[in-house]
Amino acid sequence: MAPAEILSGKIVSGQVRDRLKQQVVEMTEKFPGFRPGLAILQVGNRDDSNLYINMKLKAAAEIGISANHIKLPNTATEADVLKCIASLNADPTVHGFIVQLPLDSNKPINTEKITNAVAPEKDVDGLSSINAGKLSRGDLGDCFIPCTPKGCMELIRQTGVQVAGKRAVVIGRSKIVGAPMHDLLLWNNATVTTCHSKTSTLAEEVGRADILVVAAGRAEMVKGEWIKPGAIVIDCGINHVPDSTKASGKRVVGDVAYSSAKEKASFITPVPGGVGPMTVAMLMQSTVESAQRFLEKFQPGKWTIQYNELTLQIPVPSDIEISKSCMPKPIEQVAKEVGLFPHEVELYGQTKAKVQLSALKRLQNQPDGKYIVVTGITPTPLGEGKSTTTVGLVQALGAHLHQNVFACVRQPSQGPTFGIKGGAAGGGYCQVVPMEEFNLHLTGDIHAITAANNLVAAAIDARIFHELTQSDQALYNRLVPSVNGVRKFSDIQIRRLQKLGINKTDPMALTKEEINAFVRLDIDPGTITWQRVLDTNDRFLRKITIGQSVTEKGFSRTAQFDITVSSEIMAVLALADGLDDMKKRFGRMVVASSKKGQPVTADDLGVTGALAVLMKDAVKPNLMQTLEGTPVFVHAGPFANIAHGNSSVLADKIALKLVGKDGFVVTEAGFGADIGMEKFFNIKCRYSGLRPHVVVLVATVRALKMHGGGPAVTAGVPLPKEYTEENLQLVAKGCSNLNKQIQNARLFGVPVVVAVNAFKTDTKAELALVVQHAKEAGAFDAVECTHWAEGGKGALALARAVQRASQAPSNFRFLYNVELPVVDKIRLIAQQVYGARDIELLPEAQEKVALYTKQGFGNLPICMAKTHLSLSHDPEQKGAPTGFVLPIRDIRASVGAGFLYPLVGTMSTMPGLPTRPCFYDIDLDSVSGEVNGLF
Repeated sequence: MAPAEILSGKIVSGQVRDRLKQQVVEMTEKFPGFRPGLAILQVGNRDDSNLYINMKLKAAAEIGISANHIKLPNTATEADVLKCIASLNADPTVHGFIVQLPLDSNKPINTEKITNAVAPEKDVDGLSSINAGKLSRGDLGDCFIPCTPKGCMELIRQTGVQVAGKRAVVIGRSKIVGAPMHDLLLWNNATVTTCHSKTSTLAEEVGRADILVVAAGRAEMVKGEWIKPGAIVIDCGINHVPDSTKASGKRVVGDVAYSSAKEKASFITPVPGGVGPMTVAMLMQSTVESAQRFLEKFQPGKWTIQYNELTLQIPVPSDIEISKSCMPKPIEQVAKEVGLFPHEVELYGQTKAKVQLSALKRLQNQPDGKYIVVTGITPTPLGEGKSTTTVGLVQALGAHLHQNVFACVRQPSQGPTFGIKGGAAGGGYCQVVPMEEFNLHLTGDIHAITAANNLVAAAIDARIFHELTQSDQALYNRLVPSVNGVRKFSDIQIRRLQKLGINKTDPMALTKEEINAFVRLDIDPGTITWQRVLDTNDRFLRKITIGQSVTEKGFSRTAQFDITVSSEIMAVLALADGLDDMKKRFGRMVVASSKKGQPVTADDLGVTGALAVLMKDAVKPNLMQTLEGTPVFVHAGPFANIAHGNSSVLADKIALKLVGKDGFVVTEAGFGADIGMEKFFNIKCRYSGLRPHVVVLVATVRALKMHGGGPAVTAGVPLPKEYTEENLQLVAKGCSNLNKQIQNARLFGVPVVVAVNAFKTDTKAELALVVQHAKEAGAFDAVECTHWAEGGKGALALARAVQRASQAPSNFRFLYNVELPVVDKIRLIAQQVYGARDIELLPEAQEKVALYTKQGFGNLPICMAKTHLSLSHDPEQKGAPTGFVLPIRDIRASVGAGFLYPLVGTMSTMPGLPTRPCFYDIDLDSVSGEVNGLF
C-alpha cells in the first residue's frame, strides 16, 4: 500500500487561525469596541513555559484576540494564585484564561485546586472538574474540551473518515490528553479502548485500531508493524532522543516509530509539526467560542427578566401595606437581568445597589433606547401622580408588553417623608420598593451632599477668619508648610497660581506681591451666596447669626440654612456625566465675590479634591425595582424650584445603554411642565446631549377642577363636593392649564401623550372631556389610566400610546440660544412658557445681571426659581393666567452646576413642618424591625 498521507498541523492550524481571524473581525464589526480576551497566568519563570506562552501570545495577536500575560514570582503562594484567579474570573474583558502548568513556585500549591478555581465558562483549557465532568457525560456543547484532544479531533476530521462506528484506541490516560480523548471519541460514536503502561496486550490492541491516538510520553514505543493497515495515526508525543548528527546532539520524536508506521497507516501526524500547532490553534478557537457565548449571554439590550405578578385588592391598601406584601427580587438578580456585570454592582443589602460608572464606559458604543420624560400640569395640593404614573408606565411597558424599560427617578429628601406626605416612591400598585428603603437614607447620597456642602461653608468662614487675623507671611507659611525642610504647592494651589497669572512652581520664588495675591481671597461677606444645608424641614434656621463664640474674635454674620436638595452640590451631582466632570464642576462653584468683585470658587478655597472624595460613592446611581420587578435608577434629587428638578444625567445615560435601541427609559421632571420639563429640556438635555422622544403629561380631573376655579383644599380635611361630584364646567375651564402645558411641550418639538390619572370620584364624562380637550390642544394622544389601583395593567393604553408616539417625528429644539443676553433669556421663558406679558427686574436683579455678565457667566442657561403652584409668580393664580408682569427680585449663579437662577417673587428653600407632620404616624416595630406608618 502507498505510504500514509501526512496530516500537517501547521497547515490545518493555519486554516483554523484564518477562520478565527474572520470571526473576530465580524464580532468587532457587530459590537464596536469589543475584542475576545485571553489571559495567561504564569507562576515562576520556566524556560519551556515562557516558550509556550510566547507562541500563544503571538497566535492571539495574529487572530485579533486581546491577550494578557500575568506573571507571578516563584515565591507566590497558593493564596496569591487564587486571588489572581478570582480577579480574572470577575473581569468581563477576559473571556478565557489558562493557568500555565507546571506551577513553578517554591511554595506548596495544589494544582487541582488551582485549575478548579478557574470559572468553568472561562476554562478554555478544559481542565476543571466541571468541564471534565460535562465531557465525560457527553455535554459537548456545554463545556470546553482540552486543547490537545480537540486538536486531534480536528485533524481526524481533515481525513474525511467518519469516526462513528470505528474502533479507536487511545494510549495514555492523563487528564490533559488521554482521558478526554477517550471521552471525545466515545461521544463521536467510536468504540474506544484506552491502553496504558499496564496493558499487557498493547500490540494486539493497537492492531485492531482504525483510529490510533498515542499520548504515552515514551519515545517511539508504538512500532509500525503493530499498526492496522489503513489506520489513522495521531501522535501526541514530544520526546528527545540522542542524535549525533544534530548540533544540539538530540532530535525530537513522537511516541510512534514514524518511519515504519507511515508505511502501514493511511494518515499520520508528523512530530514535530503535527498535533503541537493544533493545540495552540484550539486554545484560540475556544477563546473565540467563549467570547461568542459571552456576547450571546450579555448582549446589550438582550434581557431575560423575571416579573412579579401583583395580587390586586379592593379597596386598595395603604402604600406601606402594598410594599410590604411584595417580595422583591434580590437586587443582584435585577442587575444581572438588565446586563450589568457583578463587578459593576455594589450591594447595599438585599434590595438596593450602586452601579459603577465603568458600566457606561463599557457600553459607550451601544445605541441608546427611547427617551421619555414624564411631567404634569401645574401641581395642586391634591397631587397629580407623576411618580405613580412613571412607575405605572414602566410596569406596563416591561411586565405587560415585555419591552426593556428603566425608570429614572429622583431620591426624596426627608421633607416629603417626615413633613408633608410620608413618601415619594409612587403609590398604590405603582411603587419603587421597598418604599421604606427608598424614602429613608437609601445609600446615603443626601448625607454625603450635606457633608460636602457644609465643608464648603465651613471653609468660607474659616478663610475669612484666618485672613482677618494673620499676616500674609503667616498665612503663606500655613498654606504652604515646610515638610522636612521642603515646601511644595499642591495641585489645587498650582491651579490658583495659574488663575492669578503666576507661572511659578517653586514656593520660594514668589514675590511679596504674589504671596499677597495667593493667600488672600479677600471675600466680601455681603456677597456670600453659599449657605449651610440640612435634610430636615426646620423653619427656624431660615435666618441665623453665626460666629457668636468668643473664639471667633467678633467675626459674626447673618446666614441661613437651606434644605440639602437645594444645594448646588446636588445640582452638580445631577448634571455631571462622570467623576472628572463632577470634580471640574465642583472647582467652578462660585461661593462669593472678593471685595474687588472677582468670583471666589471652591477651587480657590482648596476644597475641590475633598468634595470629590466625599462624593465618590454618591456619584454612582442607585439600582432598585418596582412592585412588578422592572428596574429603577434612583439618583439625585435637586430641588425643582431653586435647581433644575431632574434626576441624574448619569442614571439616564447608563439606563439608555442598558435597554438597547428598542428599549425605553422613562425619567421624571419635577413639578409642572413649566418648571421641571422646561429645565429638563433647556438645562439637562443641553448638558447631557440626550434628545427626548416623547413627553408624558400627567393630569387629573380634580386638579383641573381646581384650575377651573374650584375651592381651596386642606390636607386631612374632606374634599368639597366640587371635587367628588361631576362638574363638567369646572373641568372644561381648568383645561386651560392642560392646554397651555401641552403647548409648552410642543414648543420644544416633542410629541405629547396626556395621561389622565383617574380617581374613583371621576366620572366617565369628566375623563372623556379631558381626553377630548387634550387631543384638540395638539396632544399626540390622550388616554385614561388606572395604574394606581391596577398596577401596570392600568397603564397599558398609556404604554401603547407612548410606543406609537416614540415612532413619530421628534424635532427637538431648545427654547433659546445661551449666547443671548441674560435678560432676553429670562423674558423668553416668562413670555413663551408662563404666558407673561413682560418681566420686571428689581434693582438687586439688575445689579446681578451686570455682575455675572462681567464675570463671564452671562452665557449660562437659565433656571427659573418660582412657585410651582401657578404658571405665574402668584400661587393663587390658577388655570392659565396671561398679561401679568413677572417680577425678578434677584439672580444667583450656580456656576458649577452650570446655570443662573433668577428668584421670582418670594419663596424659601427651607420649608417648615406642618402642624401635624407625617412623623406622628411613623414608628418602628421593636420586635420585627419593620417600619410602620409611612404613607
